[in-house]
Amino acid sequence: MSRALALALGAMVAALMLASLLIGPAGVPPGAAMRALLTGDDPLLTLVMREVRTPRAILAALIGAGLGLSGAVMQGYLRNPLAEPGLLGVAGAAALGAVITLQTGLAAVVPLALPAAALAGSAAAVALLAALAGPRGGSLTLILAGIGVSALAGAGVTLVLNLSPDPFAANEAMFWLMGSITDRSWSHVAIAAPFILGGMALLATQGRALAALTLGEEAAASMGFDLSRLRLVVMLGLAATVGAATAVAGAIGFVGLVVPHLLRRWVRASPAALLGASALGGAAMVLAADIAVRLVLPDRDLKLGVLMALIGAPFFLHLILRHRLAQS
Repeated sequence: MSRALALALGAMVAALMLASLLIGPAGVPPGAAMRALLTGDDPLLTLVMREVRTPRAILAALIGAGLGLSGAVMQGYLRNPLAEPGLLGVAGAAALGAVITLQTGLAAVVPLALPAAALAGSAAAVALLAALAGPRGGSLTLILAGIGVSALAGAGVTLVLNLSPDPFAANEAMFWLMGSITDRSWSHVAIAAPFILGGMALLATQGRALAALTLGEEAAASMGFDLSRLRLVVMLGLAATVGAATAVAGAIGFVGLVVPHLLRRWVRASPAALLGASALGGAAMVLAADIAVRLVLPDRDLKLGVLMALIGAPFFLHLILRHRLAQS
């Protein structure tokens, strides 16, 4: 990634972080908001700035960076521009764990039971993927295993909601599945940050291997890259980043699909350079979307996941159409 692109994306993330801190339903003047954040001179406003807006902004940046990087890795590993992090079923398994805690009432009794169960679900998905794909399975085997895990997790979520005896719990689960970072606290940051940052650290080291994969699996293996180890690192990194993001924010899709496509031309299609650019671009996209949900229908609680789907789905259809026209 060029220095100019890194500086531009970094400045965009910084500006959106600041905007996320200053924009909210309370309509507080920016100067007063910053004074409260930095000096604590107004106890009530300080509470809003430090305990509500700051963790929300940090979570948005973390989740966006993790999903953007995961999408770039998935597209590079599978050599498919339509791949995205949810393809392996990790997000679906995390959602299943969270829905079970909501339906059983455990989430109401134990404050951190929901994110813990979601992380456990993502870990179970990786274990199942590893068992299904086998020690020497290629990328196609992994895709098929991921589709199976995703379908199984989706069926589990539907079954839990279908058999729910409590309509209020089912309604709460449905709202959670829509994806949101509203009312998240520092405890959610503490849960998600180690997993997202750890997963990103694993994924960010695979740039050279992904570049070699552009020549094909046999060529990459002949160049000395251990494809079995690469697959394991990709699965663990995705489980940590996507699982933790889903654990604290619910289902937020299309970030990992859209961001790498928007930035690929600026890095000359280099898989290694695309990783860092996608992390910064993902952080910027989720921050911008989270600001948008506060400005669009602020009194109706528009969900972040819904807005991302409204943006991402037409983009996905555009990609399919462009791919079809390129082949014709």
